[in-house]
Amino acid sequence: MNMPTVAFHTLGCKVNHYETEAIWQLFQKAGYEKTEYENSSDVYVINTCTVTNTGDKKSRQIIRRAIRKNPDAVVCVTGCYAQTSPAEVMAIPGVDIVVGTQDRHKLLPYIEQFQKEREPINGVGNIMKARVYEELDVPQFTDRTRASLKIQEGCNNFCTFCIIPWARGLMRSRKPEDVIKQAEQLVEAGYKEIVLTGIHTGGYGEDMKDYSLSHLLLDLEKVEGLKRIRISSIEASQITDEVIRVIDQSEKIVNHLHVPLQSGSNSVLKRMRRKYSTEFFFERIEKLKIALPGLAVTSDVIVGFPGETEDEFEETYEFIRKVGFSELHVFPYSKRTGTPAARMEDQVDDDVKNTRVHKLISLSNQLAKEYASRYEGEVLEVIPEEADKDNIEKDYFIGYSDNYLKVKVPANESLIGEIVKVKIDKAGYPYNFGSIVRVVKNEVKQAANG
Repeated sequence: MNMPTVAFHTLGCKVNHYETEAIWQLFQKAGYEKTEYENSSDVYVINTCTVTNTGDKKSRQIIRRAIRKNPDAVVCVTGCYAQTSPAEVMAIPGVDIVVGTQDRHKLLPYIEQFQKEREPINGVGNIMKARVYEELDVPQFTDRTRASLKIQEGCNNFCTFCIIPWARGLMRSRKPEDVIKQAEQLVEAGYKEIVLTGIHTGGYGEDMKDYSLSHLLLDLEKVEGLKRIRISSIEASQITDEVIRVIDQSEKIVNHLHVPLQSGSNSVLKRMRRKYSTEFFFERIEKLKIALPGLAVTSDVIVGFPGETEDEFEETYEFIRKVGFSELHVFPYSKRTGTPAARMEDQVDDDVKNTRVHKLISLSNQLAKEYASRYEGEVLEVIPEEADKDNIEKDYFIGYSDNYLKVKVPANESLIGEIVKVKIDKAGYPYNFGSIVRVVKNEVKQAANG
């Protein structure tokens, strides 16, 4: 008998990609074979995004594509858009099962039920009532180099531009022992670097009594064979003196933090309902940089938030220059239906938004080049991740240094996922070029061969 097939399509963020891998583990255990989304498959799973209105639209397009591929397939829709708009998703002819951002383990029983009864199933519950982290294990990833490790779910912040608390529910942390167990599994599967991820990653432990992010970092430090710990994102308010101390003393936490700013103007931050001032933000980053000289700090900025004046934009521009980020992700504000900001007066004109976005992108490029240039001639540790498509004949591979510089280096397949000492010959942005000084092999292997 042929194994049933399942095909996946993931929209949106790292957390979604993590969860698709977790859902695949469930199907694999149930005897399914994975196939490409473009193929005809028995089951399709679409993991949706709803962070913007376009996320919804894209999700609907991808759902329809599966239904066209194989009208007889069981089409399952999960993720954030499924959670916030289950009725809209159910209304698409051909959608069979809808599950939101929890109860993913029910997908397989739902499929069996559907095959018997042939009645569409809406399995979306009230996410605001979820108080316990849903354990979803990922012992290894289809993609071989950097492993994500999800440590928390949900967010309590309710920023005025953001729909995510309604899609993901309130803050809940994963049990420390489950995080550590999974970190060990990932190291066992050959990963050297783990990226701690979540919806509000830095908030880990805020819902626990005597345990916090700094405790978790200390416990992860003890995981044998783990070489790099990267925190996918942390809010300024979560960079406590304790966290700075742990990062400072750690051998494994990389020299890079992503700290979302969103705006460099206090009046805009207030309208966004962000819980810090630029003064507070600056003080935290300065304290970090003193503890960790050369630290790369990347950030997110929203441009053209409702009511943003020329002066407020200038404040943001100057503040970003003052902090000296090593790279920015710049987003033009886009209205998200259902959020307070979408209903605000004084929406900013698209032309104005675009001009401001371009100004910030060129500032970001300049800051990124300045940051990279400090490392020309230096030796950094890089983990090659993938072949460079532009330089096939030269055998260049692309990887990240611990301080998040993207480096192209002449290498071969065998070095993918290994830590390599690389001299930066030519700094630049978006890429730096380097040459291998030596490969840092696993002490374990050496001991075994010694």
